[in-house]
Amino acid sequence: MRPFQYIRPKNVKEAVDMVSLEENARFIAGGTNLVDLMKRNIETPDKLVDITHLPLKKIEYHSGTLRIGALALNSDVAEHAIVNSRFPLLAKAIDAGASGQLRNMATVGGNLLQRTRCAYFYDTAFPCNKRQLETGCAAVGGINRMHAIFGLEKNDLEKSCIAVHPSDMCVALAALDAIIITFGPKGERKIPIQDFHRLPGNRPDLDSILEKGELILAVELKSNTFQQHTHYLKIRDRAAYAFAIVSAAVALDVQQDQIRAARVALGGVAHKPWRLFDVEKALAGKPISQNTFRNAAAVSVADAKTFEHNAFKIKLLPNVILEALMNAAGLEPSYD
Repeated sequence: MRPFQYIRPKNVKEAVDMVSLEENARFIAGGTNLVDLMKRNIETPDKLVDITHLPLKKIEYHSGTLRIGALALNSDVAEHAIVNSRFPLLAKAIDAGASGQLRNMATVGGNLLQRTRCAYFYDTAFPCNKRQLETGCAAVGGINRMHAIFGLEKNDLEKSCIAVHPSDMCVALAALDAIIITFGPKGERKIPIQDFHRLPGNRPDLDSILEKGELILAVELKSNTFQQHTHYLKIRDRAAYAFAIVSAAVALDVQQDQIRAARVALGGVAHKPWRLFDVEKALAGKPISQNTFRNAAAVSVADAKTFEHNAFKIKLLPNVILEALMNAAGLEPSYD
């Protein structure tokens, strides 16, 4: 790990000024991802601006809006009474991520900004466009079992990236149409989560649309009618402390066994949490049944692009969505 300067700013504005005016400064809070990257010399900041003492930890619910401070711990969010009663999908997704020890350290803001766990990104012996632009993507011709199948159709893969976003929490936030509140050199702004994370394109080194020195203040969720029928299903190689091969966050608004509206988002399949708007449209207005769910799930892979080792996701994904929808609806899945 390279030497670095450590600073504790007095307030949010001072923190933003410190990072925006320094070429190689970074915010640090829980550090559960950043410190690992620093140990491997993948991230090499000259200055760390510690924001853990700033007043951004509150979890509040007012006038139909849940506001989660960026420094709220993942474990505190998952255990919060309002989150569990009104936004249970978020609690389920957070509980599926990492380990208890990490959830007790990791913050909501850090979870939003965590970097891919692609093995080629972490191993500096291999070329990686995310680490260093225009060096190549070792995963394209390498072992790509865990890699993306969506968001790739317009990319020049030699200059791009097929890594996936690692967060479970963000998949639920995508399904729930979260808003990210930030403050930067240009002031405060509100960013829909659909716009927050980037597809790789020709700048795979950038994971989000945040500008230099821009700090996440909070995440907001509006009240919804989905809390009675939600499920988060994560397929992984072991039962705990493993990243998703494929995951699905689903939420249904059901009245008299009819689906009024649906939300479906995926993890483990793209450079960002992936909303399936076509699947949602296929569910709306339909009766609750396994046939409804199976037909809608079949739409999910229409735009998928696979590589040598991840073509199995084409078959796996509709089954994951089907099982998640069946669980959300309280039905017992049966398999042919």
